[in-house]
Amino acid sequence: MESIKHVVLIIAGLMALYLLIFKVLGLRIIGTNEVGVVEKWWSPKGNLKDGKFIALNGEAGFQPDVLRTGIYLKSCLIYKVEKCPLVTIPQGQIGYIFARDGQPLNETQTLGRVVECANFQDTRAFLANGGQKGPQRSILREGTFAFNLSAFIIFTEATDYYINIGNNLEVKQIQRMSDDLRAKNGFRPLVIKEGTKNALGEAIKDPMGIVTVQDGPSLANGEIIAPVVGEDSSDPETYHNNFQNTEAFLKAGGYRGKQYQVISDGTYFINRLFASIDIIPKTIIPVGFAGVVNSFVGKKGIDVTDSTYTHGELVEEGCKGIWANPLKPGKYSYNLSAGILTQVPTTNFILKWVQSEVGGHKFDENLKEVTLITMDAFEPTLPLSVVVHIDYKKAPLVIQRFGDIKRLVDQTLDPMVSSYFKNIGQKMTLIELIQNRSEIQKQSTEEMKSKFQNYNLELEEVLIGTPSPNGDKKIEEILKQLSDRQLAKEKIETYNSQMKASEKEKELKEFQAKAEQQSELTKSETNIKIQDNIGKAELQKAKQDAERQKTLADAESYKVKRLGEAEAEMKARLGIAQAIATKEQVNAYGGPQYQVIQDVMTKFTEAIKEGKINIVPNNVVTMGGAENSGNVNAVESLLAVLLSEKIGIDFKTNTEESDFAKKMKEDIYKKMNEEKTDYNVKSKEECEVKEKPVIEQKDLK
Repeated sequence: MESIKHVVLIIAGLMALYLLIFKVLGLRIIGTNEVGVVEKWWSPKGNLKDGKFIALNGEAGFQPDVLRTGIYLKSCLIYKVEKCPLVTIPQGQIGYIFARDGQPLNETQTLGRVVECANFQDTRAFLANGGQKGPQRSILREGTFAFNLSAFIIFTEATDYYINIGNNLEVKQIQRMSDDLRAKNGFRPLVIKEGTKNALGEAIKDPMGIVTVQDGPSLANGEIIAPVVGEDSSDPETYHNNFQNTEAFLKAGGYRGKQYQVISDGTYFINRLFASIDIIPKTIIPVGFAGVVNSFVGKKGIDVTDSTYTHGELVEEGCKGIWANPLKPGKYSYNLSAGILTQVPTTNFILKWVQSEVGGHKFDENLKEVTLITMDAFEPTLPLSVVVHIDYKKAPLVIQRFGDIKRLVDQTLDPMVSSYFKNIGQKMTLIELIQNRSEIQKQSTEEMKSKFQNYNLELEEVLIGTPSPNGDKKIEEILKQLSDRQLAKEKIETYNSQMKASEKEKELKEFQAKAEQQSELTKSETNIKIQDNIGKAELQKAKQDAERQKTLADAESYKVKRLGEAEAEMKARLGIAQAIATKEQVNAYGGPQYQVIQDVMTKFTEAIKEGKINIVPNNVVTMGGAENSGNVNAVESLLAVLLSEKIGIDFKTNTEESDFAKKMKEDIYKKMNEEKTDYNVKSKEECEVKEKPVIEQKDLK
């Protein structure tokens, strides 16, 4: 029992000591990762008044100063000390502050103004410098902070830091504010880059941010976009650095509402309670387009058009209205909340009056074929296309006049073009309309250019299709006849082309065959050249041999000629000698006359002998004369002839030369001259023959 009493006394003593130290004396130990928020139960200065929440002058209530790391004596009879963790904002995140105490916000404020208070860690400085209750314009960046959580509520992505004062309404409000910030992704900095998602969760290519400010004075009546302020980075008081410095923005004269200024690629620490950001794509004007701006903001501009233009005004860039100079192809961070940007094609585009076809720009989606009534009362439909060009300098005039290109097509170009071709159709028959299509196309292009110029458009070309029967059987029959006629012509062309193709194919095959035999052809050509060279060599050799033979022959001929000449000269001399001897012999027998008679008789006798001729005839015929007068003796007759002077031989006995001898010399001289023989003849009387040795008897016949 004694031991139990002893233990009880020890425990009671310890409890009394605990109560004395921790309750009566109020011993408090504050760790390094926490702070102590002090609440005073009572004070001789009384309680807080006028809606104050923090006791700056020692009144009862939450005290502005916190207990940092250390040991403190705060009697529980007077103070209540609540330990709170330090607030840590991770890197790349944002913290928001809600002040429970301070001056009330004025009617134009949404957030409390920024005051000097060591990032809200000095509660006394915050209240003394005019800090306001409610959500604050300033945000917390990365770091660890010792906040008085009785004076401030801190919102972070991980948790909300505050001291629950037992007000359930406040707890719900804190939860709602935290959820709103998470929905806006407000605890993270705004990062604008390729693929940033918009409010619908869609990834945006080439994004930019449209800013809507929730704090500051309202815009003047009639204004819809807040002007750009605080752009001068050299002025730190007003340069808000893309809405990241809220206080500088307001000092620069910024207004709440949509801002004309946009933010582009980059990372921005923007208070999402101060401004919301809508992510939209940048405006890209592709090549072949011009951007016509109809601005809703800016000062009133001066009309830059001349007096002849009565369809509206064009103003300079930056003024309210349609800008006279369009935006050229490129990428622009243009705030589409501040105006309308209409892209006008500056390259040729086609408008098709064909119901089943739509151009790439879809300006012609309401167009259809033009219904005609021809001179011969047919009602075909005419498909056509019109090639149009808009000068980029005139694009603002077109937009100012018609609003957009589609309205221009539907309300102006469609009725104008349809009416023009209806008028042409009434002047032609269906066949003429089909056959004269090219002429109509050329004519319509020229005539309609001026009409298009009246609307600041340039007509490039009109293209006309084939009229459609539109269900009319008669038109179908006519078109079928025309098509059959054309088909026949095309078949003729096709056959001609096939013939030409066959010829080309033949040439190709011949070329291929020749190519295949090219090596053989090359060899044969080479052999031909070789044989040609051999033939030329042999020909040259033959010529050389011929020259040699000719030279030898000429030499031999010269030799023979010289020998012949020598032999002829010798024979001639011998002949002359023989002739002289013969002459002497004839003279010895009684003269040349007797020599001739002797030769004649000798040859006569030989002829009778060889021919076996009867000297005396077998039968004798008399002609009525004397008995013996009719007998004729051939020998006697021959002798009588020979001995008569009828043969021209004068038998003279003297030594004078007869006419017969003279005649023989003349004949010899004449023959020598005809044969052009080199006779050494000085005169007719001295006939000295060189080549002919003698004058034969046959020359005398």
